[in-house]
Amino acid sequence: MSYTELESGYQGLKQASSSDSTGSTLQTPSGRPGFYVGDEADLDPTDGLDSDDSSTSGKQVVVAVCAMSKKSQSKPMKEILTRLQEFEYIRMVVIGEEIILSEPVDRWPLCDCLISFHSKGFPLEKAIKYAQLHQPYVINNLHMQFDIQDRRRVYAILENEGIEIPRYAVLDRDSPDPKHHELVESEDHVEVNGVVFNKPFVEKPVSAEDHNIYIYYPTSAGGGSQRLFRKIGSRSSVYSPESRVRKTGSFIYEDFMPTDGTDVKVYTVGPDYAHAEARKSPALDGKVERDSDGKEIRYPVILSNAEKLISRKVCLAFKQTVCGFDLLRANGKSFVCDVNGFSFVKNSNKYYDDCAKILGNMILRELAPQLHIPWSVPFQLDDPPIVPTTFGKMMELRCVTAVIRHGDRTPKQKMKVEVRHQKFFEIFEKYDGYRFGHIKLKRPKQLQEILDIARSLLAEIQTKAADSEIEEKQSKLEQLKSVLEMYGHFSGINRKVQMKYQPKGRPRGSSSDDADAPKEPSLVLILKWGGELTPAGRIQAEELGRIFRCMYPGGQSRQQGPGEGSGTQGLGLLRLHSTFRHDLKIYASDEGRVQMTAAAFAKGLLALEGELTPILVQMVKSANTNGLLDNDCDSSKYQNMAKSRLHELMQIDREFLSEDRTAINPGNAISINLAMNFVKNPVQCCAHVHSLIRSLMAVVAVKRDDPKTRDAVLYHGETWELMGRRWGKIEKDFCTKNKSYDISKIPDIYDCIKYDLQHNQHTLQFDLAEELYISAKYLADIVIPQEYGLTMHEKLTIGQGICTPLLKKIRADLQRNIEELGGDESVNRLNPRYSHGVSSPGRHVRTRLYFTSESHVHSLLTVLRHGGLLNVLTDEQWRRAMEYVSMVSELNYMSQIVIMLYEDPMKDPTSEERFHVELHFSPGVNCCVQKNLPPGPGFRPHSRNDSVTSKNATRQTTTGMPGKERRIKKMKPSSPIPIGSCHTVSGHEAMDLAKRLSEELAVQQQHQQLQYQQHQQIQQQPHHNRTTSSFGGIPKDIVRPLSPDSEPRARSFEHQMHHHVSHQRQSHQLHHHHHHNQQHGHGKVTQLRSKCKGGNVSALTVVTVGGEPARSGTHIAPPYAKGEGNGIRPGDMHLVSLHSSTTSLQPSCR
Repeated sequence: MSYTELESGYQGLKQASSSDSTGSTLQTPSGRPGFYVGDEADLDPTDGLDSDDSSTSGKQVVVAVCAMSKKSQSKPMKEILTRLQEFEYIRMVVIGEEIILSEPVDRWPLCDCLISFHSKGFPLEKAIKYAQLHQPYVINNLHMQFDIQDRRRVYAILENEGIEIPRYAVLDRDSPDPKHHELVESEDHVEVNGVVFNKPFVEKPVSAEDHNIYIYYPTSAGGGSQRLFRKIGSRSSVYSPESRVRKTGSFIYEDFMPTDGTDVKVYTVGPDYAHAEARKSPALDGKVERDSDGKEIRYPVILSNAEKLISRKVCLAFKQTVCGFDLLRANGKSFVCDVNGFSFVKNSNKYYDDCAKILGNMILRELAPQLHIPWSVPFQLDDPPIVPTTFGKMMELRCVTAVIRHGDRTPKQKMKVEVRHQKFFEIFEKYDGYRFGHIKLKRPKQLQEILDIARSLLAEIQTKAADSEIEEKQSKLEQLKSVLEMYGHFSGINRKVQMKYQPKGRPRGSSSDDADAPKEPSLVLILKWGGELTPAGRIQAEELGRIFRCMYPGGQSRQQGPGEGSGTQGLGLLRLHSTFRHDLKIYASDEGRVQMTAAAFAKGLLALEGELTPILVQMVKSANTNGLLDNDCDSSKYQNMAKSRLHELMQIDREFLSEDRTAINPGNAISINLAMNFVKNPVQCCAHVHSLIRSLMAVVAVKRDDPKTRDAVLYHGETWELMGRRWGKIEKDFCTKNKSYDISKIPDIYDCIKYDLQHNQHTLQFDLAEELYISAKYLADIVIPQEYGLTMHEKLTIGQGICTPLLKKIRADLQRNIEELGGDESVNRLNPRYSHGVSSPGRHVRTRLYFTSESHVHSLLTVLRHGGLLNVLTDEQWRRAMEYVSMVSELNYMSQIVIMLYEDPMKDPTSEERFHVELHFSPGVNCCVQKNLPPGPGFRPHSRNDSVTSKNATRQTTTGMPGKERRIKKMKPSSPIPIGSCHTVSGHEAMDLAKRLSEELAVQQQHQQLQYQQHQQIQQQPHHNRTTSSFGGIPKDIVRPLSPDSEPRARSFEHQMHHHVSHQRQSHQLHHHHHHNQQHGHGKVTQLRSKCKGGNVSALTVVTVGGEPARSGTHIAPPYAKGEGNGIRPGDMHLVSLHSSTTSLQPSCR
C-alpha cells in the first residue's frame, strides 16, 4: 500500500443495508454491487450487481468470508465488507453458518480468495479441506490457527522469533512425562518444573479458548487472587480470597508485569500496518469502563518503533494477515502476552477504511494477473515517501522539525501582598523556605493550606478579632480566596503561590508599598493564576494538527476516484504513522497550557479520540528535563537592560522624530514603523489607553451591580468581580504615582483586551473595546519585539541565550537523519531476515515537535533572521523573505517554525544536491478584529498572482500631475468561510505545479529586479526625508490601516508592482479563490534549502512559498469557533531560491 493510495478514506460511503436472514442479498443504493450471504448457487445474477455487461462481471474477484455468523455478521465485518465492495473488481460472498456446519465442502460457493478464521464452534478442519480442494488465495493461514488455540504453541513461536514475552513455565498435566508437571506451592511463591515464581504471578490455562486467568497476590498485599474472565455485562474480573493455585488442568505460569493499569491491544493488517488501543486492565478492579453509548472505553496509543517491529514479526510468524495481539508495557519494555488471531477494531472508521483498502489491494495484487483483470499495481506502503519539493523536484522526506507556540489562553495574572501573620511563616518553614529564601506551592494540598489561612483571617476580620494590619489586607485576602476557590478544585497547573522572605520587610518603591515600610521580617506572597489553555485554544491546536498532516507524503488532496469518499486530506500521515516508517516525538515545556496544546495538536495530527489527559501521558515528553527550553541567565539580564532603555525612549511627550525612530527601531522593521506611525506621541497614546481602561472598568462596575446582568456568565467561569479586579490592577500598575506610564504593562493590556474582545464582548458590550484593542495593539507592536533587544546585536545575544539548547537539538535532529547516529532516539531497524520485499527497510521519516512559549519562537526566528545565513543586500530573494518577516507584527498563538529535510537518494552522498532543507513559518492564528493577513512580497505560484489580479477589481489608481502620489483603495476584509470547508486539487494539478515551481522563479525576476532598484533608491535618501516604505514605494501615510491587522495585509507584492509591471501570465486555477479570498489564506512560507557536502548539513538557507505548508492543495484552516474568529495560518512564508553553501546555522553545536 502506498501513501498516495491510502490518502483517501471511506468516510462518505453509503452504508449497505444488512439483512437478518442467512440467505439474503445485501445491496447498496445506486446500483452498487452488494455482497451475498448464503449459497452462491441461489444468487440471482441481477441482484446487487451493476448493470454492466457479463464480461465485466466475469472479471471480478470473488472473495468469500467463511466464519460463524456471530463474526461474519458483526458490525466491524459489515463495515469492512461494505468498503471492500467499493472496489470495482471485487465481489463479496459470505458463506452462511448453516452451510458451513451442515453442507460438505464441495457444495460450498466457489471463490478466488478466502477469508476464514476460527471461533467457538467453527469447523476449522472443513475450512482447510475447502482450501485444499479449490486452492483459493487465503488471507489468514488456516493451519496456523490451530497453533493460536494453544498458548504453549503461541509462546514457543514468539520465543523462536525473538519476541519479548514474560518469563514463564508450563505445567503440562496432559504430558506423560512427570518432569512436565512438577508443582511445589508455598505461601508466597510456586515452583513449576524447577522454576520459581514469586507472587504476584499469573496462571493461564493452556487453551486459548479458556479465558479464566488468575492473578495471585502476596500475603504482604493481602493475599487472595484476581479472577479474570470474558466480559459479562460491566465485569471482567472479580477478587477472590483464595490464594491456592488450581490443582487440575494444564497451565502456564508467568511473572506478573506491572503496567500502570492499562493493556495495549494491537491490530495488524498485513506486516506493515498496525492499529493500537489501550484499555483499562481487567486486573485492576474488574469493572469495564464504558462511555455514554455503552461501549468499552479505549484510549489512543502511539506504538514505538520497537512495537511496530513486534507487530510485523507477529503477523509474519503466525501467517495471519489480519491479527490481534496483546502488549504489556512494563519496566521500559514491551511484552507480548497473547495472540488472538483474526480480530477487528471496534468503532473506528479510520481503521475500517485502512483495513479495507489494504486488503482490497492485497487481493487484487495477488489475483488480478491470474484472472486477466486490468488492474494496475499501486505503490506499496513500504515505498519511500517521495514528494515534490518547492523548487519542483521530487525528493524523499526525511525529517520534520517544528517549534510551535501554545494556543489561546486566559490572561496571566499576578497579585502580590506582604504578609507577617504567623500562619504564613509556619507554612514557609514547613516547606523549607528558610533554606532557599523562597518556596513555590503548586500541589493541591499546599494550595488548600493557603486557602484555609485566607478563610481563617477573613473570619477574624468579620468577628473584629483581627489586628489592623490584617484588616488593611482584606481586599487582597478576598482576592486570594476567590482565586483559590475558582473551579471548585485544584489542578496545580494554572494556579501557584510563591513566598519570598524579606529579612527587613519589603523594599520601598513598589507600587503597593506603604510609605513607611516597617523593618521587621516579612513574606511577600505572590499568587499567580490564569494562563490556562481555553477551549478555543484546544480547537486551534487540534485543527492545526489536522492541517499539519498535509506536510507529509499523501497529505495532499486529490480528485476522488471510483469508490472513494470525501474528507481525504492529510490522511497520508495517518497511514505513514501506522507503519514502522514514522518516528514521532513530541516535547513540551512544563506549563500546563503548553502541554495541553501539545496533546490537542497530537489529537488532531493523528486523528485520535477521547480526552487530552491520556494523550498527554502517552505522547508528550517534558522538554525541561533535558534543558531544551531552559533560558540562559545572562539573556534575562540583557533583556531587562533592553526593557529599561525602551521604557526611557517611550516616555517622550511629543511625536516621534527621526532620531526617536532610529533609537527605538534601529533595524527599521516595517511592522514597528507602521505602529509608530499610528502611535505618533507615545505618552498621549498611553494616556488615551488609560482613559479607555477606566471607561471599561466603569462598564464592568455597572454590569456587576445591575440585577439584570450581575449573574451573567463570562468566558471560562470568570465573574464580574474577577474581571473588575483584573482590569483594576492593570489600571493601577499602568499609571504610576508620578503620572508616568509603565510600558512593561502594555503587553498585559493588549493580552487582556484581546481576550475580552474575543471571548467576552457579547456579554460586556463595551462600545470602545475595538478602539482600545487597536491602540493597545500598536503599542504592543513596538514594545513586545523590542523587549528582546533593540539592535540586531542585542536581539542575537538575547535570542541565542534563550534558544541555544533548542538550536543544538534541531541541528542534531537534521544531522542524525544524515549520519544515522545511535543513542536514545535511534530508530529500531527491521531485522534483515524480515526485510525481504521491503523497499529501503532502514528509511523512515523523523518528526520532532517542540511546543513552547512566545519567547522561544521569537528567539529562534531572531537567530534565523540575523544569524548570518545570507546577506540581505546581495541576495534578492533572501531580502524579500526577510521583508515579509519584517512585516509580521505579532507572533500570535500557534505561531510555528517548521524545518523539513529532504533527500535525493539518486544523488551522490557527497553532492551538494543530495539534501534539501526548507523552513516554513506562520505568525499563528488570526485575531478577532480585521482578519486580513499579510501576503507580503515574494514568490507565489501563477494561480495566486492571477487571482490577485482578477480579484482586485475594486482597486483604483489615480495618476495626476507630476509629483502627485498614486493612491490605492484599500480592499475590504474578506468574509470567513464555513468551518470545516476546504478546497481540493487533483494529483495532476499538484504535479503540474511541482514541475513549474522552478519556472516561477524566473518569472519573478522582473519584479524582483525592479523592486530592488526601488529599494536602493530609497536607501540612498536621507533618513529624515523618506516618506515611503522600503518595500514598494507606497507612501505610508496613505495606507495607514484602520486597525493593526489590516496593514500590511491589505497590500500584496502584486498591489505594489501593478503600476510598474503588467501581469502577463497565463491563468492556472490551482488556488484561484482559495488563497486570495480567504481571511486566513494570506500567509507565506519561507523555506530553507541546504547544500550538503559529505552528508553534513553545512548550510541552512531560507526559501519560501505562499499560503499553505509548501504543498499544493493543502487545507488552510478555517476560522475558529463562531464568534471567536481565530483562524490558523499553517506554515506561512515565501519561496526564495538560494544557492549559497558557505553559511551555517548559528550557533554551531559541534
